[in-house]
Amino acid sequence: MKKLSLIVVSLMLIVAMLSACAPAAPAPAAEEAAPAEEAAPAEEAAPAEEAAPAIDVKDLVFASVVKSIGDTWFIRYETGIKEFEADYGIKSFMEGPSQPDSAAQVAVIEDLIAQGVDVIINVPYGVPENEPAQKKAMDAGIIVMGHEAETAKEGTLNYDVEAFDNCSYGEEMMRELATRMGEEGKYIQFVGSLTNASHNTWTECAKAYQEANYPNMEFVAKYESKENQENAYNIMKDALKTNPDIKGVQGSDSGDILGAGRAVEEAGLADSIVVVGTGIASDAGELLKTGAVDLAMAWDPGMAGYACSVIAYKMLQGEEIVEGMDLETPGFESIKIGKGPNGVPVIYGSAWIKITVETMDQYPF
Repeated sequence: MKKLSLIVVSLMLIVAMLSACAPAAPAPAAEEAAPAEEAAPAEEAAPAEEAAPAIDVKDLVFASVVKSIGDTWFIRYETGIKEFEADYGIKSFMEGPSQPDSAAQVAVIEDLIAQGVDVIINVPYGVPENEPAQKKAMDAGIIVMGHEAETAKEGTLNYDVEAFDNCSYGEEMMRELATRMGEEGKYIQFVGSLTNASHNTWTECAKAYQEANYPNMEFVAKYESKENQENAYNIMKDALKTNPDIKGVQGSDSGDILGAGRAVEEAGLADSIVVVGTGIASDAGELLKTGAVDLAMAWDPGMAGYACSVIAYKMLQGEEIVEGMDLETPGFESIKIGKGPNGVPVIYGSAWIKITVETMDQYPF
């Protein structure tokens, strides 16, 4: 048995040796690939730009701050922003003090910033006084539009919107006043505020135009009515005592010609004193009929409010504001863009109107 085991082991050793000496079978050759062109390094994919979230107009809030909410001029202004609200589906409302006051306007703006409105449209009683609050609103990401604020400093408004070039308006007012005065005699001017940008531009350009073109006319004084008809009335009565030979009056605030016209009518001087200035038919109509006011020049404040709102909306949509743009608002079908004297961007329309006793029915506001 032991012998048999030795034989088996020997045979197993012989088989193992033979297997080790046999040549190994070649491994199947891998197919030789044709030399490939060197691949260009893959470009790193640029991160996709995130699309700006669509603006839901139902979430937007536009607020207008005006000099005085009780003034008929701004009652008309409110019709424009409400028309915008209806057309665009955007909440739009008006706030302001009961009497013109810059500090009260600033307080309203501060409150609107705290509310987080999307747009503030400000018609400042005093331009410089409102600038810090306007800048604060812009810094908070609110679009801030101005109206009658052409002299604002750069960086305190996104845009100021004017119904027309203010100097041209003042010159036109002087042409109308001079024609009715026979281009001679003394005249006085009214402004709502000595810091009101538009009012002072109108009167300064009118005076410069008079000096250059009507040498027989004489400027007497410029008075501040504080945008109050009663103030204008009392100032005019005093002016008639001091200068009984006054022949002309140029008013800037819509209440100026009303107060001055009343004083002229009471003095029985409607036929000898010319009263020309900014005003609307609903206010000045009776005085136009009696001749105590000769001409009311204006623009539609409702359309100005509408135009301001459209510009702000286009900015929120990322649309570029360009020369010649049509705001689809009467008087603003082809806007011009410029800069105010202190750098603020200004949008100009061509929207002044002239209201006389013959034309007042065309302007039912």
